[in-house]
Amino acid sequence: MDIRRMTGLIVQRGPEYFVGMILGTGKLRWSRSPWDAWISRDRETAQRVARYVGGYLALFNPVAGQVREARL
Repeated sequence: MDIRRMTGLIVQRGPEYFVGMILGTGKLRWSRSPWDAWISRDRETAQRVARYVGGYLALFNPVAGQVREARL
């Protein structure tokens, strides 16, 4: 298994990571753990979500447990 293929884009805002939107309320859910974060391999979708929630993109590899700034 190539762990580089597990890396995805997550949305970060300060010390928290975007998890998703709570259905029925429209409120955004955030977590301090990157393992809870919504993850995408589609750059355009991730950028759209980051703009919508007011965050920025980070690269996350759940196998290695690494989070780093996404330079796109």
